[in-house]
Amino acid sequence: MSLNRVQLSAKDILEKDFKTTMRGYNQEEVDEFLDIIIQDYEFLQQEIEKLQMENERLKKNNDQVPRQRSNVQQQSPAQSQPHQVNYDVLKRLSNLEKAVFGKKFADPELDS
Repeated sequence: MSLNRVQLSAKDILEKDFKTTMRGYNQEEVDEFLDIIIQDYEFLQQEIEKLQMENERLKKNNDQVPRQRSNVQQQSPAQSQPHQVNYDVLKRLSNLEKAVFGKKFADPELDS
């Protein structure tokens, strides 16, 4: 929201003093001031509506993100396989150690 377009603050409205004439306040001055207030409130209302629409759009997008994530997780089994892949790599490494260095090096607790 562009604060430059808002011409009055609550303090401006509260502290506004209208000049009085013999019959009371100057009617034209009051009307001009009220016109500015009306313009400000119309602008603020438009901004509120725009932000509410944006908020709704973002909420809908946010609701779709968990669904998309769950779909990706169901489609991608890679997240459930890293432990199996690591186990396979460790098993292969153990077999390689046994083949290269012999059973004693691969199983040090058997020496005790």
